[in-house]
Amino acid sequence: MAQTALDRLRVLVDAGIALSSELSLDALLQQLVETAAQLTGARYAALGVIDQTGTGLERFLTTGIDAETHAAIGELPMGRGILGVLIREAKPLRLESLADDPRSVGFPSHHPPMQTFLGVPILLRGVAYGNLYLTEKEEGGAFSDEDEELTQLLAAQAAVAIENTRLYETSTRWLRQLESLNEIGDALTGELELEPLLALVARRLRGLINARLVLIALPEPGREGLRIAAADGEGSDAYGLVGMELELGRSKTGRVLQRGRSERVDSVLDDPEIDQQAARRMGVRSALYVPLVVQTRSIGVVVVHDKLGATSSFADEDVRLTESLAARAAIAVDLSERVSRDAVRRVVEAQELERARLARELHDETGQALTSILLGLKSLEDRVDSETSHSAVAELRDLVVSTLQDVRRLAVELRPAALDDFGLVPAIERLRDTVEEQGDLSVDVQSPIGDERLPAEIETALYRIVQEALINVLKHADATRVTVRLTRAEKTVTLVVQDDGKGFHPESARDGGLGLVGMRERVALLGGRLTVQSSEGGGTLLKAEVPLS
Repeated sequence: MAQTALDRLRVLVDAGIALSSELSLDALLQQLVETAAQLTGARYAALGVIDQTGTGLERFLTTGIDAETHAAIGELPMGRGILGVLIREAKPLRLESLADDPRSVGFPSHHPPMQTFLGVPILLRGVAYGNLYLTEKEEGGAFSDEDEELTQLLAAQAAVAIENTRLYETSTRWLRQLESLNEIGDALTGELELEPLLALVARRLRGLINARLVLIALPEPGREGLRIAAADGEGSDAYGLVGMELELGRSKTGRVLQRGRSERVDSVLDDPEIDQQAARRMGVRSALYVPLVVQTRSIGVVVVHDKLGATSSFADEDVRLTESLAARAAIAVDLSERVSRDAVRRVVEAQELERARLARELHDETGQALTSILLGLKSLEDRVDSETSHSAVAELRDLVVSTLQDVRRLAVELRPAALDDFGLVPAIERLRDTVEEQGDLSVDVQSPIGDERLPAEIETALYRIVQEALINVLKHADATRVTVRLTRAEKTVTLVVQDDGKGFHPESARDGGLGLVGMRERVALLGGRLTVQSSEGGGTLLKAEVPLS
């Protein structure tokens, strides 16, 4: 039954009220499509939202076509043919026969037949936001002037409603962002542990930009690699990712850390720096990389994958928001690193002070007491007459001598006087002599810096690393030769300890074996890095690089 003019006017007024009260943009656009079909008596109606380039469609909503037909048709229109005409010209278009228009490109398979057509643009502040498409008037006739005029009125009402809804959604989004920033700011002042804070940033960021997966990777202290410190994902997407290690120079995340700038990847398949096997395992399609930067220094990377919705690519607004939260996360990481370094420094300084105190006590008190005992035993040995007593005193004297040697060796191990009095190289040479006395191990010390002194904290750290490395060689390596090389450049000093022993698999020492954790802590405390190269049967090379500034 045909609608009267009053019926159509009532539909238009009701539509204006309904559209202006709708706060969800998706619901508003769908309601607009259905109202346009009802108002004009069209069997099929659609609304295409124009993309940011202004040449295609980013969204396409329909009514009149069931889900089964939708699935059979396949991909939604991108804005070619007659739809493209409306995008380019942004003015109403009426056709009695779509097929007869030379600009038409036809329909895909399984598409229902359509002949009559009415297209009307939706203009926001003079710029086309999208277009209404109406086809197949129910009574079989062409669309009239009245249909076009009513649809234009509906489009004008819709433009106001769309603008209001977008403003509402924008203000709601800004409010959520403000709440997230406030929550993270409160956590910065009250949370002492870094991991929960980074987990909060990842969770909040994923919700704000509607992403499938968010990771935060931090450099490993003293290593050339990164570790995923926090992860938040859709469902179980983030399961098992925390703790995963990434190579600094062979991963996209590591390269972004080195470059220190944000990078957006619309298709991971097209980026040669991304590990394609890892991307396929994780099922990711797009990515956003934002470094954590403190005073031009990159200290971590936020990695975001797959925006949920019609397209998986991230927009400029997503980049800005991620950079904003990354700045907060960078503050937390920097604060945590400084607190951690300060705590480690205090522990190391306390250890060295205690070692020095014990060394002095062993040398001055215990050593002197044992020396006095030796003198007393000498006097006693001269007074006894029997062979048995003389032999007993001699054995006791030998035991005291051995104990005195052990005490002196222990005092040197605790804090060698040569390190304080003469410097690093003489202390290492003294250590070499001690090690060679303990076993069949040849230690070759090579140092072109000679007697040149280094800052005290660097000398202490490097000496402790050499000491720990040589102990490891004696205990575990079955080596016959060790080379200790110490070189100095303009801004760095480099220590290399290399043996010809049986080696080990690096993975077996990742959890702190062989004293590597302590070595890395000492090197990281000085802003340097420690690398270990080893293979079973191929010996071990330990390299510490420390800046002099």
